[in-house]
Amino acid sequence: MTIHREGYSTLILVLVLGLAINIPILILLGITWVSLLIVFIFLISFLFTLRFFRYPTRITKSNPEIILSPADGKIVTLSEVFEDEYFKDKRFRISVFMSGFNVHANWIPVSGSIQYCKYHPGRNLLAIHPKSSFLNERTSIVIQLENNQKILVRQIAGIFARRVVTYPKSGQIVQQGEELGFIKFGSRLDLFLPPNTKPLVKMGDKVKGNLSELAAW
Repeated sequence: MTIHREGYSTLILVLVLGLAINIPILILLGITWVSLLIVFIFLISFLFTLRFFRYPTRITKSNPEIILSPADGKIVTLSEVFEDEYFKDKRFRISVFMSGFNVHANWIPVSGSIQYCKYHPGRNLLAIHPKSSFLNERTSIVIQLENNQKILVRQIAGIFARRVVTYPKSGQIVQQGEELGFIKFGSRLDLFLPPNTKPLVKMGDKVKGNLSELAAW
């Protein structure tokens, strides 16, 4: 278990702010229950931030027949929808909601080539809300497999998230299990799959990024 590189700047900022607040308070008030309470609140905040940016080491067994979960979280959508950004037809959508307690790193769910990658500024509705898929800040990534099938992975910011980070670029070859990106502080990932894709999860299931099998061709 390590700390994700996206967390370094945030952790340094939290630490500097904490020291800037706590040291003067300890000097002015001394060791009192008030100053100790403030120090305790800072420590809890720092430990939560540290835990949020954890980056587990996970070994992926690549399987071209399986679509792996791109994130840790809970399955909140399994439905056929009209995808109007890229495919402009009906697709099967699987949505993974990440709470503040989940690992927020994202992984590539299938091997292939990046055909499309576009960032969209937007609102910050609760990520669990269905409309967040097309109203919130988001990045859409289309991956084409060797069998010419295509899937769209959409990183969606949530109510507290203010940054969606995506590493692959259009035209890049990617492998199942590589890093896709990171979303800070509560978010969601949608996968838009061919209609005949067979889901391997059900509503409410908890999944692990890079480990759990979401669907099969």
